[in-house]
Amino acid sequence: MATGDKYRILCTKRKELIQLIQRDPDNILDELLALSIITEEEYNSFNQKEDIVIKIRKLLIHIQKKGESTCQQFLECLEILFPGTNQNLQPSGHAVSQGSKGDTREELEERTEGEPPGEWRREKGGAAALTNGWRKEPLALGFLSPGEPEAADCPSPATRRSGKACGGETKGALSRTAERRSDGREQGEEKSRVQVVRGRGWRGDPALRLLGCSGGGVPGPGGPLLFVRILFSFCFTEKNNAFQGLLSQLNLQEYQSTKLRLQHVLEIGSESIENWTPQMLGDLPWHFLRKLMTLNGTARNTSLVHRAYDDEGGSEEAQIAGGDVFSFSDTDIRESLHPLDVLCAVLLCSDSFLQQEILSKMSMCQFALPLLLPPINTPKCTLLLWAMRDIVRKWRPHSLAESRGFREESLVLTAMPTISFVRMGSCSFSKSKLLNEVLSPSQQHHDFFIHRDMDSGNVPREIADGLVEISWYFPAGRENSDLFPEPVAATNLRGDIESHWLQFSFLTVVSSAVFIVTESISERQYTLLSSLQGSATKYYFILNCKNGNPKETLGFLNKLAPVLNLSKSQLLKKDSTTNNAGFVQKLKYTIKSITSSPPERMNLEAMAVTARELGIQVDEDRKECQSASKRAREITVEIKDVAKYKREMLRLQGDLWEKLAKVEKELCRMRRQGETATEDYKSQLREELLELRRQQNQCDLTDGLIKFINGIEQLPLMEKHYFLKWMKFSLDHIARDNLFKLRDQYKGESKMAGDDPQALTMLDKLISTTSLGVEHFMRELGQFYEAECSMVKEGDKAECQRHFIHLPGIAADLMLEGFPMELLDGDSSNIPLHWVTDVLTELHAKLGGRSRMVVLTVLGVQSTGKSTLLNTMFGLQFAVSSGRCTRGAFMMLIKVAENFQQELGCDFILVIDTEGLKAPELALLEDSYQHDNELATLVIGLSDITIVNMAMENATEMKDILQIAVHAFLRMEEIGQKANCQFVHQNVSDVSAREQNMRDRKHLLEQLNEMTKAAARMEKQCKKVKFSCIMDYDAEKHNWYIPGLWHGVPPMAPVNMGYSERVCELKKYLLDFIKKQSRNRAPKDIPQFVKWVESLWNAVKHENFIFSFRNSLVAEAYNQLSMKYSEWEWHFRKEIHLWVSEKETVIQNQTSEKLQASALSMLKNEAQEKLQHEKQKVLDNLQDYFESGVSNLHLIEKYREDFIRSANSLKNELESYSEHKCEVAIRIRKGQHKTENIQTSYMQIIEGKVDRVLDECRNKKHKLEHEELKSEFENMWRETLSELKFSSLQKREVYREMESQLRKDLANRGSAVRQKLQDLGSLLFHGINNFRMKNKYIDTAWIKTMKQLLSTGECETTVHTEELAKSLIEEGKRYSEEKVNSKVDYDEIHCRELLNMINERLQQEDVKKLGTTACFEVDLKIHILGEAAWRFQKMHEDFIQQNDPQCRLEKLKLQYFSTFTDLYLEKDENQTRARDFCYQCLKPALVDHINKRLGIEIVDDILNKAESIEYGSRTFFQFTVQKKLLEEMNFDNYVKYIKNYEEFVKTWIQRWMMDHYRETKRLGELEKKILSTIVKKVREVLESSKNEKNTTVLAFLNNFCEALQQDLVISKDNLLGIQFKNTAKTGQFCANIQTFLLDLEQEILLQFGGLDIQAKLSNLSLKPQDEIFKQVFGCGKQCPFCKVPCEAGGSDHKEHFASVHRPQGLCGYRYLDTQKLVYDICSSEVVSENSFRNSVTKGKRHPYKDYRIYYPDWRIQPDPSIEASDYWKFIFQKFNHQLANSYNANPADLPRDWGKITETRAQEGLKEVFNMK
Repeated sequence: MATGDKYRILCTKRKELIQLIQRDPDNILDELLALSIITEEEYNSFNQKEDIVIKIRKLLIHIQKKGESTCQQFLECLEILFPGTNQNLQPSGHAVSQGSKGDTREELEERTEGEPPGEWRREKGGAAALTNGWRKEPLALGFLSPGEPEAADCPSPATRRSGKACGGETKGALSRTAERRSDGREQGEEKSRVQVVRGRGWRGDPALRLLGCSGGGVPGPGGPLLFVRILFSFCFTEKNNAFQGLLSQLNLQEYQSTKLRLQHVLEIGSESIENWTPQMLGDLPWHFLRKLMTLNGTARNTSLVHRAYDDEGGSEEAQIAGGDVFSFSDTDIRESLHPLDVLCAVLLCSDSFLQQEILSKMSMCQFALPLLLPPINTPKCTLLLWAMRDIVRKWRPHSLAESRGFREESLVLTAMPTISFVRMGSCSFSKSKLLNEVLSPSQQHHDFFIHRDMDSGNVPREIADGLVEISWYFPAGRENSDLFPEPVAATNLRGDIESHWLQFSFLTVVSSAVFIVTESISERQYTLLSSLQGSATKYYFILNCKNGNPKETLGFLNKLAPVLNLSKSQLLKKDSTTNNAGFVQKLKYTIKSITSSPPERMNLEAMAVTARELGIQVDEDRKECQSASKRAREITVEIKDVAKYKREMLRLQGDLWEKLAKVEKELCRMRRQGETATEDYKSQLREELLELRRQQNQCDLTDGLIKFINGIEQLPLMEKHYFLKWMKFSLDHIARDNLFKLRDQYKGESKMAGDDPQALTMLDKLISTTSLGVEHFMRELGQFYEAECSMVKEGDKAECQRHFIHLPGIAADLMLEGFPMELLDGDSSNIPLHWVTDVLTELHAKLGGRSRMVVLTVLGVQSTGKSTLLNTMFGLQFAVSSGRCTRGAFMMLIKVAENFQQELGCDFILVIDTEGLKAPELALLEDSYQHDNELATLVIGLSDITIVNMAMENATEMKDILQIAVHAFLRMEEIGQKANCQFVHQNVSDVSAREQNMRDRKHLLEQLNEMTKAAARMEKQCKKVKFSCIMDYDAEKHNWYIPGLWHGVPPMAPVNMGYSERVCELKKYLLDFIKKQSRNRAPKDIPQFVKWVESLWNAVKHENFIFSFRNSLVAEAYNQLSMKYSEWEWHFRKEIHLWVSEKETVIQNQTSEKLQASALSMLKNEAQEKLQHEKQKVLDNLQDYFESGVSNLHLIEKYREDFIRSANSLKNELESYSEHKCEVAIRIRKGQHKTENIQTSYMQIIEGKVDRVLDECRNKKHKLEHEELKSEFENMWRETLSELKFSSLQKREVYREMESQLRKDLANRGSAVRQKLQDLGSLLFHGINNFRMKNKYIDTAWIKTMKQLLSTGECETTVHTEELAKSLIEEGKRYSEEKVNSKVDYDEIHCRELLNMINERLQQEDVKKLGTTACFEVDLKIHILGEAAWRFQKMHEDFIQQNDPQCRLEKLKLQYFSTFTDLYLEKDENQTRARDFCYQCLKPALVDHINKRLGIEIVDDILNKAESIEYGSRTFFQFTVQKKLLEEMNFDNYVKYIKNYEEFVKTWIQRWMMDHYRETKRLGELEKKILSTIVKKVREVLESSKNEKNTTVLAFLNNFCEALQQDLVISKDNLLGIQFKNTAKTGQFCANIQTFLLDLEQEILLQFGGLDIQAKLSNLSLKPQDEIFKQVFGCGKQCPFCKVPCEAGGSDHKEHFASVHRPQGLCGYRYLDTQKLVYDICSSEVVSENSFRNSVTKGKRHPYKDYRIYYPDWRIQPDPSIEASDYWKFIFQKFNHQLANSYNANPADLPRDWGKITETRAQEGLKEVFNMK
């Protein structure tokens, strides 16, 4: 067929090909991958297509694109799978002949002519081919022709060692599936299901004749390629089919193309909290992986769980049935798989990184590792080099025994002699078991290799034949117990060497000695072994003479002796009489003698070279792996001296980062402040910090760092993983080498140092900085990012100029992919906050906001196995090798399975691994204890579960660590973070440990309680606490006794099974705990975790933790609770206001008879019930809120009591208010009864007169005109009034009564005061002018004392005294205005309340400190009472006038005249009376009702609208006010806000309210709503009265008033007029009233609409501005230093606090000597070394840090950041001169950097401190 024919077949026969491939597309794809016709990526790509026809068409196009050669290979593959395909696809006129190109031996030889014999050639299509004869065809089918002359073309192992390549893969002809047997023989000892080689050579074999081979063993004409094809097809397909079947059994088919990843295995699912055991074959892979990840020695067990067989029951049943009790039935056969089959399947379905982890864990368990995987799913064997890269082993060779040194090296780089064990033919004893006995130290047997007597070891192997395993022996430096003085590797080939000649050939090359186990040697085997002639490897025969012909075997061995250079010692005989222990000892001695004579040493990397030469593929040869390796080498090749490289190439994290860390901490701690002013010192530190950041920012990226960034940023995911792994391996190797040299140097120096410890100190420092890992490169990137952020923040760099903004996203990706992220840098003991928080924020975004996580931390002494504990528990990869001890803290994410997230209550578990406390290398540092404290506080604060790891049974040696932990736990409890604590006692293996340690646990708890009390004292907490108070700790449940990690003596000790199992129990307990905990407390998500990191670290830096902790999560949770409480408080107040209003209305409607003495007590009882009910509602709401699951409520648990107390306090306040209101209402009503009775008697006389005149007029003969009627009425009215003897209310001189009360109040103040009162004159002449300060108001002696003690000036005291006077005058004015507006008569209680208010204020401590004189008190009282006197006098006179009987009668005159006229003219007066009722009775009552309710509705409206958040809590209000002030930038407003906060707030609210309702129609809507509600009630009463028959109008009106007595107060005077001579029918009267109601409504609304806002507000019974003021003003306490108002929620809190404090000069404080305003800020002072003195300290200096001794109810927290106080700094700098003028002082000398603060920065600072970002 001409060139290109194959390509044309694919073109012309496309339809036929599509139909053909559709028969079995998946198998075809598998074969194409196996033959390397397509790559793995292409294979995966084709597998993803859904439409089968499209998939096949794309495949054919892809094959065509690769060219003619690939087309040919493709068609050959189809021919193998579907014989006869080529014949059917040939175009007409063509026939396949033996002479076709590529089919004859001659043409094959022509094609390879001129090429070197025996060399490999790679065809374009990717298939490997040999170029010298058909015997060198690529034997992926691995067939050997032993004993034939032509076999000479294949070099011997000796020749191969010299560098010549073998002509083919010499593996067994077929992958066999052995027949299942139960006699315990090792796999492969029986016949294969198909045998091509069967005890005879090629010569004369009938099977070979069938394949076209001649009698001479050479295939006949045209046969070689056909033979190879058929043989390959049969062999590989058989193996692959077995593999596919196994995958199907194990449910691993989906992972054949999409490989299993480590993340899949580490994912936490429901099985993590169950005692999970395999039930089906499909469970075995997961059982193996899960057990292995937890280092469980039973991981290789593949038995399935079955119900135990009941022997007794079975016997009875058999006897009853009459059958035999005993039989030889094979009860040992169970459904299972060979462990090596499961291992091979799992490895082939795992990606490279999971393979690496599997082998690492197997190595720790001392399991033999797979070295060569047989050709199962690929046509070649695979050497697992990459998979072993991560294994590092430590040992002590005998050469270092004396010096107690040790070696630590990567396993793949460690050269050592290799001893191989293989089997030839069948063998009755287990080679693997023998090998285990050889490698096991005495008294410490371990099953390195699986053998037939192990669990499922007798199950026939399906795919694992041809597997080569490797194990090692490492000495411990004990000559009497070590088996070998140096490390030795031992390999074990599974299966017969005849079937796996390629693997055997490999072993002969790489081994120092090969032990061949056999029972007999046949002629064929002799011929086979003879081919090894010239091999440099020593061959040993272990002869088991159980079967076969011993003489024949010995004869062949004697023949082999000269060929293989055998000596007598190289034959070890074993028969039934041989003592097994003696034989093992002999074998050990033999191996020892091999290793003692200089054997050839080879490491795994060298083995890989040999493997490649033999055509074995190496897992490390993947393109991505090699490319990544090259990239990593480009970086690491430059690293020779680690310390130097870090110094020169990772510059940002060296001295610069350490200096930055120190400056940051000094900014918080202010230890070296000296005499410098606090704010000046802070400014210097900020400049220093900024300069260090500038220096960092000026550094360029080094070449290595650029390459590193490119590696993690640009590479595809797989290659990036390889790159990071290669970096880790290379850096670890370099660091180990450096550390090894430095330790040697240290030993030498320590012997020679003598009296010069300096050299040792330098070396010590070098050793501690020798570690170098990927984390150092990531740390450097973090510093570049931090420096850039600082520059952008300072404005030195524009946002668009940023180069590193993408780095957090890269780091977040790495975290998602399972790489640890550094949280705390252990070298500088600092957190790069910008970097860490931005990385975590990116991570949250990448997770789509689903980032709920539980944080778990481990704490303990260094090198006690903390990292190992976490690695075992969760299968993680925290560094644990020598020289790589964890420094600082690293965090790692573990995903929770999707189907388990809801049950567990979180999406991830964040595990934090910390450096060991009490680290020896840090012990000499002066702040090492501080470092440990910081670390413990940080990680405990971040964690939900803390594991305290203790490597001993008794806690005595752990005392320091426990103290550190207890301090941290105490601090966390104080801020509401009560974590769970688990104590893990390691190295406790006795089964009775728990019981025996009961006393120890009790002792531990006692110690913890003592430590907690001591810690509380140190943390300056007064409360009595136990450890269980601060920690979720149960001594019985939370103590874990775990055996030691190793079962025996390392390095040959496997992991202790007890260790693994106990750690798994702990894990299950913790997951169960998390599940239960999530029901009560929502876990943190990443944004919340970020806030915790920020605030915790800020608090840690401040040292004085409890008093410096500020957390935005706590603040947010507290604000939310405060807002909720404000809602509940207003609802409480509203209900009581409504109740009081209702009761006042009822009292106004009562007659004198009903207002008996018991009325008030009844009202009080009713008030008590109402108050108790409403208080309970608040408490229930509070309880419900804390149980609602709202996030972070546990953080504010300690504030619950504050709000409970506030609810009680509110109840007491409203109780006094309601009782007072009822008392006043009753008193007023009783006063009204007298006037009403008089008025009623007068009206009765008038009505009698009107009745008489009406009769007289009717009796007159002519009808009177209107004027005549009016004249008659006027005459009667005049006469009647003249006859009445009016008794008016007595007019009082209120001012004189007030003067009298003032004299009583000041009676005991001395003669000077009495004299002043005698000269007083009338109070009415006082209070007219403004109150002015006089010198005599201040005690000069007091001022002098204060001046000497406190440097307090007279001016300062005068200012404060004047502010006090203004405050009291304003309060008095408000009180008197309130009473005047109530329109009641004056009562002496009013004056008494005014005086009490003044006296209470003057008795307060802060006023006493002002040193005011008695003269000040007298003048102030005279002024306040004088101002109130004329108001009260006018109020009294107005009341008399309004209640004068004659005046009241005159008001009714028109109504009586109208009635008189209607009656005379006999008009239908129904409508007139109804209208009069509406306008004279209903209208005033409705207007009064609106005024009573409108205030409550306004408050409701304000608090319920969208902007209500401003008034929702004190903190929000403060933020709103300060933000508005900044926008307005009005100096006068700031002065009012600072100097008279209370007045400012009231004015602010009043102004805001008026502006708000002036701009909207909302007030009209509220009025309409109130009116509509009450009118609806009126209509309902009218409707119900319409149908009442035989009811008079009088009865109707009485019923009407009674029905609405709780809502309306209807004037009795007007009502009497309506009732007079009213004969209307009730129904019609009601209908007429209803008719007028609509107009009445409109008129009332028009009346209210005509009023301005001010007038409306002044008429309200309840002033809404006062209620809003109560919501936002709080307790009114101010900071003792800077006068900032308290923002704590509720009214009765234990502690006062404010979000931000301000410079003291803003309040007028100045330096006495210079008169310059003070610019110190108390939030900075409390962490400084400065002191203060005042009258409270009695003039003595007291440290600011201990301010709570004098001000225990104030908590002044340090600023959460440098920028926090920028707001007030900006204001001070802006108004410095104006403030100085206002306070008669000199301007402050402010720090220079205050001038750089912009308005924008001030606003940002404000948002930060109030958590409004």
